[in-house]
Amino acid sequence: MFDTLVDTSMLAAHLHDPLWVVVDCRFSLVDSAAGERAFADAHISGASYFHLDHDLAGPVTPASGRHPLPDPATLAAKLGRAGADADTQLVAYDDAMGAFAARLWWLTRWLGHPHTAVLDGGWKRWTAEGRPVTASVSPHRPRSFRYLPPDDRLWVNSTEIMALVNGHRSGRLLDARTPARFRGEVEPLDAVAGHIPGAVNLPYDENVEINGRFRSPQELRRRFEPLLAGMSVEQAVCMCGSGVTACHNLLAMEVAGLTGARLYAGSWSEWICDPQRPVARGE
Repeated sequence: MFDTLVDTSMLAAHLHDPLWVVVDCRFSLVDSAAGERAFADAHISGASYFHLDHDLAGPVTPASGRHPLPDPATLAAKLGRAGADADTQLVAYDDAMGAFAARLWWLTRWLGHPHTAVLDGGWKRWTAEGRPVTASVSPHRPRSFRYLPPDDRLWVNSTEIMALVNGHRSGRLLDARTPARFRGEVEPLDAVAGHIPGAVNLPYDENVEINGRFRSPQELRRRFEPLLAGMSVEQAVCMCGSGVTACHNLLAMEVAGLTGARLYAGSWSEWICDPQRPVARGE
């Protein structure tokens, strides 16, 4: 079973395996219907589509970020309708270097399902290799996706982040957004620009090579280890704009063998809901 990444050739070999379930996670933050349109046009044979806003996130509230964690039972029911159960190998893909597929990867780990992998190279590599695609939606035999109580040790809330900012606990906050957003020079998605004081910028797109495939475990380890500065991996917290691309950094750390970092689920879009929380700009 695969629990981080899976190669296109391996997925192709299991494309008709009933114990393998493929989920299309393509999405655009500036056009929320783009992924659904792309799926309707063509997708990996047998795949189901999961929408970031509707399937991989819960309802937004005045105090939440843009993509709160979904209700576990609701997500499990959707996975069951896609044909997944406790014995299933889940494979998630997108066309954005794994930025959205990694969200499903993290969510299923949160539910205690370790057998989820992101397709290395994603949709772009799959189609470049001439692998089978279709516009037809295949019916799936519904299964019962039984899940464990969500492991809330895997994420932190804003209270814990404030304790980190105030020096009441030690840790390293890794922000996966682009450098310009981190510095507060631009902010295309949220009402306030900048970053959480003390955070370190670690853009998620640098986890992959120019061909869209993840860097080697050795390269990724060299990327993350210096930022830990002697801290344990468990003291690292990954964040981004809304808790989505932060999962890409968490996945990259797992690929590197750095297990135990946590997610700030609300991330920047939650942090700025309270104007009393401090904001930093610049490097």
